Amino acid sequence: MTTVHANTRVKKHRDALRAAGLRPIQIWVPDTRRPGFVEECRRQCLVLRNDPQEKEIMNWLEAAADTDGWV
Repeated sequence: MTTVHANTRVKKHRDALRAAGLRPIQIWVPDTRRPGFVEECRRQCLVLRNDPQEKEIMNWLEAAADTDGWV
């Protein structure tokens, strides 16, 4: 498979998505493979563990969440 052929297929696919009313976006997310990621997650969780505002927010999210049909 040549790069030109692959580029043509990708363009065709993207054009079809745009024609369907979609648009591309780019998001950046944390790299979970990075050294120290797990430790930083744990540190942040421990900071929030007994925070009353965090508990209030989590309770609100649980009440507001539409989980009908979830397994």
